[in-house]
Amino acid sequence: MILYLGNKNSPTLSTIDTLGVQLNEMYEVKTVSSVQNKILRFLDMMKEIIVNKDKTKLMIVDTYSTWNFYYAFLTAFFAKQFNIPYIPILHGGNLPHRLDNSKLISHYIFDGSYANVTPSTYLKEEFEKRGYKTTHIKNNIDISLYEFKEREVIKPKLLYVRSFAKIYNTKMAVKAFKMVKKRYNNATMIMIGPDRDGTLQETKDFAKELGVEDSIEFTGGLSKEEWIKRSSECDIFVNPTNFDNLPVSIVEAMALGFVIVSTNVGGLSYLIDNEKDGLLVDKDDHIAMGNKILRALKDPKLCKKLSNNARAKAESYDWGVVKKEWQKVIDGALKDA
Repeated sequence: MILYLGNKNSPTLSTIDTLGVQLNEMYEVKTVSSVQNKILRFLDMMKEIIVNKDKTKLMIVDTYSTWNFYYAFLTAFFAKQFNIPYIPILHGGNLPHRLDNSKLISHYIFDGSYANVTPSTYLKEEFEKRGYKTTHIKNNIDISLYEFKEREVIKPKLLYVRSFAKIYNTKMAVKAFKMVKKRYNNATMIMIGPDRDGTLQETKDFAKELGVEDSIEFTGGLSKEEWIKRSSECDIFVNPTNFDNLPVSIVEAMALGFVIVSTNVGGLSYLIDNEKDGLLVDKDDHIAMGNKILRALKDPKLCKKLSNNARAKAESYDWGVVKKEWQKVIDGALKDA
C-alpha cells in the first residue's frame, strides 16, 4: 500500500485530491487527511502512519514551505523509524527560502528521501543548487476536460481563478482592470475562488473604492466543471501572484486557449515562455499588467499565437503522458522497499 499524506481539506482541489485518485488506478493508495484543524490533521496523519506501518510500502507527502513543511519532517522521521521509503512532492515557490533558513531539517527530509519530486523546473534548479537531487514530474491535467477556444479577436473580458489570499495579490488584478475599464467601457472581470484569509472581502472593498465593483463578478469557489463553463465568457486570464511555483490553474488556462498575463515570480518563467505562450510582467506592477492587456486587445496576431502555443504546451501535461514518469519512480521505490 502507498500512504499519501496531504491536505484533503483545501478549499480548492490540491495535488492529493487529483494525483491520489490517478495513482489509485495503478496502485493501492490511501490518502490522508481530511481533518480541518492543522494540528489535528497532523495528529491524524501520524496516527495513520503508525496504524498502517506494517502494510505501507511507500509514503508520499505534499511538501510546502509553511506549516506543511513540518508534516514532511515528521513523515520523514516516522518513515526512517519504520524503514519505509518516502517521496516528498515539492510545492510552493517559497521553498528555497525554507531550505536556506531551516538547513538541518531540510537536510533530514530531502537527503533521506527515496526521491524528491517537483512539478517545477524552477524548484528542481533551486534544490540542486543546494545539493539535493530532484526528479521533475509535471503537474498534470486531463486534457479532454478542457475544450480549446482559439483567441484571436478578443474582448476585454478578464478571468481570475485562484483562492483569495494575500500572497496572490488580487488587488493588482483590480488595479490593472481599472486601466482596461478606462479604455473599454464594456470591460468585465470574473474572479473565481474561495476566501482563505479575508482577502476576498478586502478585494471587493478595494474594487468599490476604485469604482469598478459593478463590472467585477465575485463568484466564490466553484467546481472545476462550473468554472470551466464560466471561463468561455472570457478571453484574458490574469495571474497577479507575488509567489508561485507551477500553478495548475495556469496549465488549465493554457489548455483552454486563454491569453495569459501573469507576474514573473518563482517558477512562472519556467512555465510561461514570455511572448510565445503568455505575457509576463514584474511583481506588483499593475501598470505593466494593464498595458499588456491593452496591447493584446489591439493585436489579434499576437493573441492567436499565444492561444495556440499555450494549448500545445498544455497537452504535454496530460495524465496519459505524465503517469509513465510516476510509474517509473514509484516502481523503483517499491522494488527497493
